[in-house]
Amino acid sequence: MIPLDLREKRALVTGATRGLGFAMATRLAQAGAVVGVNGRSPDSVATALRDLRDAVPDGLFVGVVADLTGEEGAAAAVEQFPDVDILVNNIGVYQAGDVFDTPAFVWADHFDANVLTGVRITRQVLPAMIARRWGRVVFIASDAAVAIPIDMVHYAASKTAVLAAARGFAKAAAGSGVTVNSVIVGPSETDRVKEFVSEVVGTELPWAEAQAEYMRVHRPLSIIQRLIRPEEVANMVVYLCSELSSATTGGALRVDGGYVDGILP
Repeated sequence: MIPLDLREKRALVTGATRGLGFAMATRLAQAGAVVGVNGRSPDSVATALRDLRDAVPDGLFVGVVADLTGEEGAAAAVEQFPDVDILVNNIGVYQAGDVFDTPAFVWADHFDANVLTGVRITRQVLPAMIARRWGRVVFIASDAAVAIPIDMVHYAASKTAVLAAARGFAKAAAGSGVTVNSVIVGPSETDRVKEFVSEVVGTELPWAEAQAEYMRVHRPLSIIQRLIRPEEVANMVVYLCSELSSATTGGALRVDGGYVDGILP
């Protein structure tokens, strides 16, 4: 049995200062990787590094302050954290909006943050992975990519594009030992999602009741009928970054609580 061991690997996680990215950085460090912790501001990165070192005292972390919504930011990230073996493209934004009223600039902002940040940094690191004959790239997608919510069509379209980008980069790395996959994530229990749930169902309910009401009304197809814990997403990501997943590439794997009503991943 090949162990889930990422010692001597260097893993860059974008948008790692909180939520899913923070959980992924934690799990990757626990597996032995040196983790590059990306965020846009020095303060947010410093806070995340402090909390990560508390969570994984023997973990190795490097702060990577860079705004990946531009080519210069992508280049700066790689300069701060070179020789990337593992890249997790986690940066993303979302907001609700009527499909007829959402302006074009909101669509453009979602595509820039959700798609092009990952494309930019992947183009920076993938050629070197291919040359070394080993590497892992993971794009974080959403159940909205395949189960389009009518109140976030712009967001859904950007996440569908993420699936296409990941598949395309996987083909570009064919035969090299480098794998590229995406993870379809369902509604997760992050601070941002908690705020969103409170906006949707109201702030007067205790959190447990608000979560249950949100799942009952807005996510009735969820099989687990609860929000997904960030570490549950991180577990899948670490698996995809390990030797255990060496024959898995070009795929879109689901950590969605069974929300997407389909049998194939």
